[in-house]
Amino acid sequence: MIIGALDGNQQPVVRLHLWLETVDGIFFGLGRLKLLEQIQAGKSLSGAANAMGMSYRAAWGKVRNTEQVLGVALIEKKSGNKAGYQITAAGAQLVADFRRWFQEVEAYALSRAKELLPCDPIAFEEPSDGDPSHVSKTPAR
Repeated sequence: MIIGALDGNQQPVVRLHLWLETVDGIFFGLGRLKLLEQIQAGKSLSGAANAMGMSYRAAWGKVRNTEQVLGVALIEKKSGNKAGYQITAAGAQLVADFRRWFQEVEAYALSRAKELLPCDPIAFEEPSDGDPSHVSKTPAR
């Protein structure tokens, strides 16, 4: 196989979409992970939904769907009438476990891509500003 050289703008970046689903559809993936991480970081459900570009109702529905499938509460009311929601211990565990699983699968995918493909892909790095349209060009070895 003959492969030409890639210029700097064509650096391949490994990106993965991983999610868990039932016959009824997706019940957990990166979007819900990020939503829970926003709540875990101290944002209200409304603030987390806003940061994710979705309505409060959509965010609430996604969280409730995941809770129903797993049979555990992921968020709970803070004390006080209008104090909002906080992540539960089960929610924090799901966040940590899914994030770890995703990172392990991503690292494996990058490693195998480097072994098998005729290019030198790099890992995708999520920008600190949260805008997924920006891709890091820093090779992750």
